[in-house]
Amino acid sequence: MIQNWLKVFVYHFKQHKLFSILNILGLSIGISGLIFAILYWNEEHAYNEWNPEKDKVYEVINDVADAGKWAWNVAPTGPMLEASSKNIESYCYYTAWYSEEILNYNGKKEMIKKIGAAESNFFSYFPFEFIAGNAKTAIQDQNSIALSEDVAKLFFKDENPIGKQMIYDGKPYAVRGVYRIPGKSSMAPDVMLYLKMDKNSESWGDFNYGLMLKIKSPDKVDAVCKEIEKIYYEHRIRKNAAEMGITEQEFIKKYGVIKVSMTPLSKARLSDLTSGLVEGKGNYQFLMIMMGLSILILVLSIVNYINLATANAIKRAKEIGIRKIIGATKKQIVWQFVFETILVVFGALILSMMIVELALPFYNSFLEKDLQMIGSQFYLQLLLIVVVVIALAGIFPAIYVSNFETLKVLKGNFGRSKNGIWLRNGMLILQFAIATFFIIGSYIVYQQVRYMSSKELGYKGDQIVTIPYRAKRDGTDYERYKTFQQELQKIKGVKGVGAGTFNFSGRGATSSTGFTHNDNNIQAQNMGIDFDLLNMLNIKLLQGRMLSPELASDTVSTMLINKVTWDKMGEKDPIGKEIEWNGQKLKVVGIVDNFHLYGLQREIPPMVFFHIKTVPWMQTNINKIYVKVDAQNMDQTIAGLEKFWTQKVDTEYPFKYDFVDKEYARTYETYIKQRNLFSLLNIVVITIALFGLFALASYSIERRIKEIAIRRTLGAETGMLLKNLSTQYIIFCIIGFILAAMPAYYLLNKWLEDFAFRISITTLPFIIGFVVLLSLTLLIVLSKAYQATRIDILKYLKYE
Repeated sequence: MIQNWLKVFVYHFKQHKLFSILNILGLSIGISGLIFAILYWNEEHAYNEWNPEKDKVYEVINDVADAGKWAWNVAPTGPMLEASSKNIESYCYYTAWYSEEILNYNGKKEMIKKIGAAESNFFSYFPFEFIAGNAKTAIQDQNSIALSEDVAKLFFKDENPIGKQMIYDGKPYAVRGVYRIPGKSSMAPDVMLYLKMDKNSESWGDFNYGLMLKIKSPDKVDAVCKEIEKIYYEHRIRKNAAEMGITEQEFIKKYGVIKVSMTPLSKARLSDLTSGLVEGKGNYQFLMIMMGLSILILVLSIVNYINLATANAIKRAKEIGIRKIIGATKKQIVWQFVFETILVVFGALILSMMIVELALPFYNSFLEKDLQMIGSQFYLQLLLIVVVVIALAGIFPAIYVSNFETLKVLKGNFGRSKNGIWLRNGMLILQFAIATFFIIGSYIVYQQVRYMSSKELGYKGDQIVTIPYRAKRDGTDYERYKTFQQELQKIKGVKGVGAGTFNFSGRGATSSTGFTHNDNNIQAQNMGIDFDLLNMLNIKLLQGRMLSPELASDTVSTMLINKVTWDKMGEKDPIGKEIEWNGQKLKVVGIVDNFHLYGLQREIPPMVFFHIKTVPWMQTNINKIYVKVDAQNMDQTIAGLEKFWTQKVDTEYPFKYDFVDKEYARTYETYIKQRNLFSLLNIVVITIALFGLFALASYSIERRIKEIAIRRTLGAETGMLLKNLSTQYIIFCIIGFILAAMPAYYLLNKWLEDFAFRISITTLPFIIGFVVLLSLTLLIVLSKAYQATRIDILKYLKYE
């Protein structure tokens, strides 16, 4: 029986090569898209899956006023919580960032990009596999260092590294352990150091550390959050209110309260944190978009297959009738067509695996990942996809065909009923709806990304070079910078040099401080600057004056604010007003216009600008040197900068530079990828939809070929025939567009809500979507209809 079914399948495949190939190709594209999405999904959900502590370890998250959710904490919280709470087992502080420094062993120097620091119990929270040394003592004190397996091999090869001395930041460290990271991890450092911190500090405004807790039971999480909030209340609100001579409620009204939440390691990667995750935050929205669109494309492919299968069934009606006459049961007919679907699906699966394998390097480059088609989980998911596709694409057409009435089909009445026609028409409308959604969505995403790339940002950064600067943190950082500044200005093509404690790559300022003015609580970004930096960036002055080197007070007691801060202060004219900022009284001497330091997905925050020397500790936060260069001979100027930098500034570190405008452009790089993805999928969806439309139109017109011949015999004109043959498809196109318009508007509006600065959805994308869809529909249908009107009438009517 199977052999007979196989022969029949091969016969029909040869008889209808084009439609068979379109069927396999359509399904393979749909399966490929879902495979790509699953690989990405698995990668993002693999973080910390290896970690046996993932559901016990929680990161403490602080929702600080208008600053967002931070995975940063103050030093005293941990010991106070441990002393007072019965709900936690232990705590561990860590640096919520990586350092990048040179390690030195016996003269061999290597730049290590991911150097972390944590308390000595860190490896009980991230139990990496230790291949040398001991997890408990690996970072037991300030002289200890632990290396990843790759770094250990880099320096020591086959030599035992335990006990060896390495130089880091000019200090000796003893290697106490070598570890291997079993899988994707929220923290995956190349090197770990011991974190020294002052836990007795009474500074409740310095959120500098990541804090992990081991909770005894998940149902105690809310209780622990309340305990931390109580600690904040006692030591931050009550104490500060007493010192300021105001009530606790007045303090809360001015400065707000900190809301505490917790995220388990198992969910940390795809959490809604705005900062603090060391290995970076996964893009949950993009992940869901990828998965949703991929499922939509697979549905489109299955709908396309069912449409073609049910249309093709009309041609096989006599075959089914004869099979029933000679004894074939309904069950056997069903299994025959399911068997054929299995063959098609497996052919599509093989082709899709080839497509994925060939396209995977480009996909990895697109996502900046290293995805691979390996693992039992992936192959189980692939098996599930195959089963679902076979079930959806095979069973209904098989049941539909098996229900043909034998006598009717043998008499020539192949259209058993109108049910099949209605089903195909309904599925064609669904195809039109899906295609409409993609066309509209692609255009709106394109408009938003174009808006982001062309919006006036409030500064000019095309000729400003940014160079990473490594502060010495010894109190001489600013004077050291001033020496370099004078030398840099002598380089031909350099038009200005400035320093700042912020950057335009999306990370913004290095610190934030809250202050109160006119009972308004303002959480502002601290923008330490040199005198000429704002002028170099062409940031507009709205009122007052800029900071000046000719006024000694401008390095002691003055500040600038941006327009957002002005609005929040509630002052008609803030120039000359004093602000108590972090215990200092600073006078506002100027207001600068707003500019975008972060991406357009975030509101412009309040900013306060002061000279770097005004706040002594701000010197250690100098992380960028800004150099304005002449557009002429720029390569020569940059070569001069590199020579000076490597000889006089950072002799051991490679020279790196970027342009401010390009650095900022990376803040919306993800959305450029989303635009490109939508555009690519748009092409795929339209292609699949056109496959189905082409095949269905061909079958439909072929069934009406005698009717067309008779109409032509009776004198029907070509234009009238074309109108008659295409009208139903135009109607289906309109219905599909109407069905897709509202979901497209709603979902794209939800996507745009992530942007503080965004376009408004107008009717233009919908008009374009409808015109494109209608044009492609008419192109396909009219071309097939026109061929039908050119037939030889005698060929079809000579036996009538």
